Amino acid sequence: MSELDKKSLPIVFSIDDDPQVLSAIKRDLRKKYSQTYRILSTPSANEALESLTSLKNKGEQIALFLSDNRMPEMEGVDFLEKAKKIFPNAKRVLLTAYSDTQAAIKAINDLQLDYYLLKPWDPPEERLYPVLDDLLDDWQGNYIPSFKGLKLLGLQFSSKTHQIKDYLSSNLFPYQWLDYQLSAEAKEIKEANQILEREFPALIFEDGTVLKQPSLQEIALKLGLNANASLPFYDVTIVGAGPSGLAAAVYAASEGLKTLLIEKKAAGGQAGTSSRIENYLGFPNGLSGSDLARRAITQATRFGTEFLSPQEVQQIEFLSPYKRIHLKGGEVIHSKSMVITTGVNYRMLETKGLEELNGAGVYYGAANTEASFCTGKDVFIIGGGNSAGQAAIYLSKYATKVVILIRKDSLQESMSSYLIDQIAETPQIEVWGNTALEEALGVGSLETIKIKNLLTDEVSEHKAAALFIFIGAQAVSHWLPEEILKNDKGFIVTGNELLQHQDFKKRWNLSRSPYLLETSVPGVFSAGDVRAGAMNRVASAVGEGAMTISFVHKYLAEI
Repeated sequence: MSELDKKSLPIVFSIDDDPQVLSAIKRDLRKKYSQTYRILSTPSANEALESLTSLKNKGEQIALFLSDNRMPEMEGVDFLEKAKKIFPNAKRVLLTAYSDTQAAIKAINDLQLDYYLLKPWDPPEERLYPVLDDLLDDWQGNYIPSFKGLKLLGLQFSSKTHQIKDYLSSNLFPYQWLDYQLSAEAKEIKEANQILEREFPALIFEDGTVLKQPSLQEIALKLGLNANASLPFYDVTIVGAGPSGLAAAVYAASEGLKTLLIEKKAAGGQAGTSSRIENYLGFPNGLSGSDLARRAITQATRFGTEFLSPQEVQQIEFLSPYKRIHLKGGEVIHSKSMVITTGVNYRMLETKGLEELNGAGVYYGAANTEASFCTGKDVFIIGGGNSAGQAAIYLSKYATKVVILIRKDSLQESMSSYLIDQIAETPQIEVWGNTALEEALGVGSLETIKIKNLLTDEVSEHKAAALFIFIGAQAVSHWLPEEILKNDKGFIVTGNELLQHQDFKKRWNLSRSPYLLETSVPGVFSAGDVRAGAMNRVASAVGEGAMTISFVHKYLAEI
């Protein structure tokens, strides 16, 4: 058996302060059980207790404790009582001398001790193994292997918890969600680590480390993501790792440019949250947005792109011909050119009750993150675009009923026909046309919503476990300086469209006209949904991102 396989085995843990006795225990346990259990031992009861919390955090399972009773640091009975709080399902056996049998019997009655064994136990085939076999067989009957990996402990209706869940899901880090109000394991971990409820959410890593109320930057650092640039100077810096930013990074790095890609949250952008993209060229069976993002970031980094995430640009200074980029945290880098691909966010609704319940049953996007919570419940979606349709189909695998609320009569004008067909064929999904959200209600979490019929003005109230909002497109351009011109809706103006802008001539200082995807600042380009006039399709975003690099080459040749 390999060392990796052995580490996955449940544990038999022995404790005895007498080195000779401990050696005999280990010998006999390994002889019989080493192929099916990992044998751990220590002469110190305190050392054993200290290790239990770490083992718990790592997802280890202890099948049986075998402890001497008379030990200088603490009696075995006391140790086993404390160990039970951390591993309540483990079997507990006390090793005693003949003179201590009354104490052992009392422990069986008072502390639900499983058994006691007299020392010496020779021959083990008669006096040790039969007892342990029975106990271990009983333990195996209820044994469910623990999840080994990231564990997120917290409360379901917490905006901070939702933020971490969404971040881990978006970055494709598998994790186990443990709702403290529902999970016995969550309560055990909380007690073992002495975590207070006000310190939720807590993230437990595979090595046993615990972070309480961690920031996304702390999580990224622990998971090995990079938030700091390795160079002071780059040929091109791309801000935003959606489809257009990833395409730009692939083409820039593959063509030899020193390329930096900065992302505030996770690769893939809004497209990365799509459960299935079925109209993307070359994937006849479709692929998820997260899968597309994973493939693209792997490709970009393989070519040499440096990827910073989570990281945020705070300020840009234009020092012709270079750009000085100030990152959150104070780091400053310089770049010859830039590509802005920050995309869009879902527009926030100002309907009564939504702000108070955001992250507690009300979610902007995030269908993939919260889908499992919706099992057996009724959920609602606001929005008639492709993102709303994809979310509805995905949620229908979990929820009893998924209702799409739209202001128009039908989805025909706003959603791709293949999605409309799938929705029509899914009995759990209903489309309620000519409707609008009137109010969201609930104490601590969403409970019901009020819906207005726009034709009759009638208002009805419905139970709702969750409300997912997929409306509008709000350009993520608020962080840009005034030198970069935008239209009245906040989308970045590029190329020939700039010639119609009244402020363009005041800002443009070159004899040539802007390139097709160039902004009002020479050497700064924009692609994807944040650009005015974009087509809002994954394929077009990828095409634009790739195209920007051809213009970057032209610009670099000028300076």
